[in-house]
Amino acid sequence: MEVRRITINIAGRVYPLNVPAAEEETLRKVGKQIENMIKDFEQNFDVRDKQDALAMCALKLGTNAEVVALNHDKNIKSTNERLVKINQSLNDIGK
Repeated sequence: MEVRRITINIAGRVYPLNVPAAEEETLRKVGKQIENMIKDFEQNFDVRDKQDALAMCALKLGTNAEVVALNHDKNIKSTNERLVKINQSLNDIGK
């Protein structure tokens, strides 16, 4: 696996990272998204400093991740329920 050394700039700080080549684009994209979120919070809310903006980013990203996880769990449950019904129907046909 190829590992690349990249730098990501977040909130005015540079973070050097060693990442798998396959993840480089994703990390750069996420870094830009965080930078954009920081700018948005600074422009639209009473954010006193970068740490406040980063805290708001963490809350937003954490909330988004939790919503995605809950939706995923609901989809799995719904799919399992449909599969059980299909299985029951097939068993009824086979009788």
